[in-house]
Amino acid sequence: KKSSAGPMLSQAERDARLRALKQADATHGVPERPVPAGEEQPALAPLDADTAPEAADALPETVDPGEAPQPDLDAAGADAAAPQALPAEGEAAADAGPPVVQPEDEQPDATDAERTRRFAEERAKADDLARRLASKELGVGFTPSAKVAPKPAARTAAPQTDRAAGPAEPGREEDRDERRRRSEPKRPAAGKRGEPRRRTGRLTIAQALEIGDAGMERKRSEAAARRRREKEKQRALKGPIEHRKQSREVVVPETITVQELANRMAEKGADLVKSLMKMGVMATLNQSIDADTAELIVEEFGHKIRRVSEADVEIGLEGAPDDEETLKPRAPVVTVMGHVDHGKTSLLDALRETDVAGREAGGITQHIGAYRVTLAAGGQITFLDTPGHAAFTEMRSRGATVTDIVILVVAADDGVQPQTVEAIAHAKAAEVPIIVAVNKIDAKGADANRVMTELLQHDIQVEPMGGDVLCIEVSATEKTNLDKLEEAILLQAELMDLAANPDREAQGVVVEAKLERGRGAVATVLVQRGTLAVGDIFVVGREWGRVRALVDDRGETVQTAGPSAPVEVLGLNGTPGAGDDFLVVDDEGRAREISEYRQRVAKKDAGVPRSSIEQMFSMIQAGEAQELPVLIKTDVHGSAEAIAGMLDRLSTDEVKVRILHSGVGAISESDITLAKASGAMIIAFNVRANNQARDLAARDGIDIRYYSIIYDINDDIKAMLSGMLAPEIRETFLGYAEILEVFRVSKVGNVAGCRVTEGVVRRGSGVRLLRDRVVIHEGRLATLKRFKDEVREVHGGMECGMSFDRYQDIRVGDQIECFEVEEVQREL
Repeated sequence: KKSSAGPMLSQAERDARLRALKQADATHGVPERPVPAGEEQPALAPLDADTAPEAADALPETVDPGEAPQPDLDAAGADAAAPQALPAEGEAAADAGPPVVQPEDEQPDATDAERTRRFAEERAKADDLARRLASKELGVGFTPSAKVAPKPAARTAAPQTDRAAGPAEPGREEDRDERRRRSEPKRPAAGKRGEPRRRTGRLTIAQALEIGDAGMERKRSEAAARRRREKEKQRALKGPIEHRKQSREVVVPETITVQELANRMAEKGADLVKSLMKMGVMATLNQSIDADTAELIVEEFGHKIRRVSEADVEIGLEGAPDDEETLKPRAPVVTVMGHVDHGKTSLLDALRETDVAGREAGGITQHIGAYRVTLAAGGQITFLDTPGHAAFTEMRSRGATVTDIVILVVAADDGVQPQTVEAIAHAKAAEVPIIVAVNKIDAKGADANRVMTELLQHDIQVEPMGGDVLCIEVSATEKTNLDKLEEAILLQAELMDLAANPDREAQGVVVEAKLERGRGAVATVLVQRGTLAVGDIFVVGREWGRVRALVDDRGETVQTAGPSAPVEVLGLNGTPGAGDDFLVVDDEGRAREISEYRQRVAKKDAGVPRSSIEQMFSMIQAGEAQELPVLIKTDVHGSAEAIAGMLDRLSTDEVKVRILHSGVGAISESDITLAKASGAMIIAFNVRANNQARDLAARDGIDIRYYSIIYDINDDIKAMLSGMLAPEIRETFLGYAEILEVFRVSKVGNVAGCRVTEGVVRRGSGVRLLRDRVVIHEGRLATLKRFKDEVREVHGGMECGMSFDRYQDIRVGDQIECFEVEEVQREL
């Protein structure tokens, strides 16, 4: 019977092996090697009868003691046997005969030391071979024995006792048996029947690789079993765990790939592809889908969607509107406009000389296009120096309402001139109040009444003529009535109730911008609300920057600028355009993001016309426009008046023609600029546009229509106004039907079995449900069937089945009225 440590020998087998060893020692004359104190008797590797012949055949081979590791076999057998004794051990174990006694004449010669030493070496090699065979049989490691019989001591003259002189002493033999019995391993305690035996000794690499062959199975550790028991206890206490699907908020841009959408939803991409296939959309994981399709997918999987776009970076940029409690009065912003050589520049210089702060500081040292005047009474006025009308129109075309009041300068000796008329048109288009300043009243031939009369022709009624427009007669050279002009400005500002909140992030408008050597990009900014300070991060148009310095209109460096204050701002990374919005943001990252977005939009929209007839009609259809802005240029003044009168007669209460400007002569760049700012079309009667105006119109998409017959103008404008009218709704009666029976159909709802009593009933037409001649429902006819077939219409006297669109409350005896609705285009 074998165990994990080797074969177990019975008492009879051990006795037989001892007798075989004694006989081998007696035959070869080898004395017994003494065992030093403290050292156990080396055990003999046990061999089965099957392995003994192999050991006998392999005896002549020389075995290197350091070839293989030695197994733990000391407890498995007795002392190492001689090579000649290996087969004898097998026979002795099998026969278990009587003990063999060595005769005295066969004892080896004790004086032959060299022969004894060589024999001991051969015996050790044979012992190693026996151990190797035993370890191979058991499948364990092997370590050769390093114990070799020591050389015998030199013989002395003193006689020694030889064990071969007589028979072995019985006490000595019993001590040897006792030592061998103690060295034998104890048999492990028998386990339960059917339970696998636990592994003993060290676990070698060979055993780990051959665990299955050795009959040993790998078991889970006790720690893993303990954790499993704890989990079972917690599960028993908490009850069954319900795995609920987590609902997430999914951010979806305008376009997104299927794989990215699956990642944001924490779903499998294959599930999304299947859902798209059910919807009829064949898309792979790497293909993009639009936001509408993504919204359907997100809602189908039970998540919440939050749609975003690139334009969301500008959400909340302007901030929340200010409360009335935070508003404080601010200075009015005034723009001086007028014809060339009418004294506009002289009037500005005269107004600047009335600046109290300027006189105290030694006069104005710098002119930056905008400045503030402090009056003796303590009031302040901000003036914008806009030569011509280009900057004013450009700002208004970008949607920047900068000016609060317009001062229209008219020379008393020259009267109303073409540029004066243009200035009036610009001011009216911006819906800004006008103050008329009749200049040069001290000049020869000055007539203020003539000027006021000419202004009546352009719908400017001044107060002396019974109107509501303020009119002041001034002289810039003599500085006459300048104080009255300033008082009129403050009075008009008080009527307008101008106020702003200074305790917030600054917002303003760029008046002008330029690139200076040594200073970089410099922008003249008019602060509209809030307070601008050094170090603020801002966005202006497509550019951004950080305020490095603020310079006021007197050339002094300031740290802050409040509402209605014009300042030069240094620190831009690019040159903005006139009229661009100036906004202070929280951090540099958002400023950079908004700037990059606006640059992308500008590149995308490059070359796209801003104003066209198609865009105008789209605004009309959306209900955003009820008037048609036009600009008229003719060859003679009479033609302009005739066309303006004709267009005015075409106007109605719903739609009307708005004439921004009518003049004589060729179409100029100023006309194109005005039309672009107002989104108007230009009517050219027997005139043409110059090259510069034609190129500008082509670039900005301004529609110029050339005519030579005045009736063609009437027909085209009439057609445009007719298109602006809302269509007329007409209802046509089709027939009646009476409900005879009501049927309940699954997945459809209530179906009415009807008989057409009058006219005809058509599928998809409008229906009214009458109960006791009272209309209780108006909707659309969803289904119309005759027998089991879907039909388009059913005539009078025939029976049919009807179902209403999203309405189920129908009863026997109700009457159905069928009608059609059509839209008829209205005409003037």
